[in-house]
Amino acid sequence: MFKSANSATLEEQRRAFSGRPLIAMPLAGTIMWTIIGLSGIFFPDRITVWVLYIGTGSIVYLGLFLSRFTGDNVSFKDEPNTFDHLFLLSTGMSLLVFAIAIPFFMADYSSLPLTVGILTGLMWMPISWIIQHWIGIFHAISRTVFVLASWFLFPELRFVIIPFVIVFIYLISIIVLRKRHQLITPAE
Repeated sequence: MFKSANSATLEEQRRAFSGRPLIAMPLAGTIMWTIIGLSGIFFPDRITVWVLYIGTGSIVYLGLFLSRFTGDNVSFKDEPNTFDHLFLLSTGMSLLVFAIAIPFFMADYSSLPLTVGILTGLMWMPISWIIQHWIGIFHAISRTVFVLASWFLFPELRFVIIPFVIVFIYLISIIVLRKRHQLITPAE
């Protein structure tokens, strides 16, 4: 199903994947969650619910587009990297968890930022393993803890506070990933 035509070893593919800046997807997430948070400020919740569904579903597509400009160059056409496929499967896993978010949303619409915010952040865990760096674990755990705390602490502002908590964690992650990339990339 996901047969790689790449003749490189898995370790060589891991190094190639890990050598990228890896900021296209977090940048896309930052943009979309900012839009969701702004929608929570300026529009009623019934509009923001749609912005949240459409925005989070669009992150991977925006990330693929941005990868052309960030140096990530994610492509599934030429010489596919096995870890690109793992990342894509992790993204698919995150989208499948909407099956958990939707029933809770139907019972309490304000659960949506909590469930989607946490469940879509889980895909950061395999990133830590792939790149052998702590940032993915930091992102997933801090996102879970702070989204959950925000959901309890700010019940009237769930569609505003939670998106901006996620944006803040994304910004930290982008900074760390940029510094990581600068350290592993030889100066030209």
